[in-house]
Amino acid sequence: MQVEAPVITLDGPGGAGKGTVSTLLAERLGWQFLDSGALYRLTALAAMNHAIDMTNESGLAVVAEHLDVSFLQNDGRTVIMLENDDVTESIRSEKVGSNASKVAAFSRVRDALLKRQRAFAVMPGLVADGRDMGTVVFTQAELKIFMTATSDERARRRVAQLLASGVNADFEQVKADIEERDERDMNRKTAPLVPAEDAIELDTTEMPIEAVVRFIEQEAKARGLMS
Repeated sequence: MQVEAPVITLDGPGGAGKGTVSTLLAERLGWQFLDSGALYRLTALAAMNHAIDMTNESGLAVVAEHLDVSFLQNDGRTVIMLENDDVTESIRSEKVGSNASKVAAFSRVRDALLKRQRAFAVMPGLVADGRDMGTVVFTQAELKIFMTATSDERARRRVAQLLASGVNADFEQVKADIEERDERDMNRKTAPLVPAEDAIELDTTEMPIEAVVRFIEQEAKARGLMS
């Protein structure tokens, strides 16, 4: 009989720190890691590459169903390949992120990616990062965290990230983009961005990354998910 793998979900808006925290947590636990947002970004980028409009739900669903993607490990980092091209950096652009939010609003696209996401839940366990991991994809998860932070703080973090990558960024524009995406994600009809009823809500505005990771580790230990 197949044993159901334990799952920890980390949901919340962009810039709350989910990606960094979930990656560190998965490494410490020795569990699988799912960056669900990458799948939506990859779908958006593939659609952009094939000149499919972001309002074309049928076309976007076909792209999601036939997504040619692979995640490769290389010297301690994950390399993301789309149609044999390394897109690890390009999927993190603001344009792709904005289009990923539009793509994610379509139920047919979400349905196409649902099975692929659930397949990541294998032993010894899974840390899943996204926007509807606890509310839709892994409703049975033993521990659900909903991370957030003020839009000012999330914009500050994003600008710092872009500058570190050698990309100039305007704080006010980045903040406006974040707030626009929040509005779209929270008010979409399909799987809106909301905390699961049994999620722990965690404001990371003034919390260092290590403090967030320790908090989640303590919650995981309390539930018998780690020693």
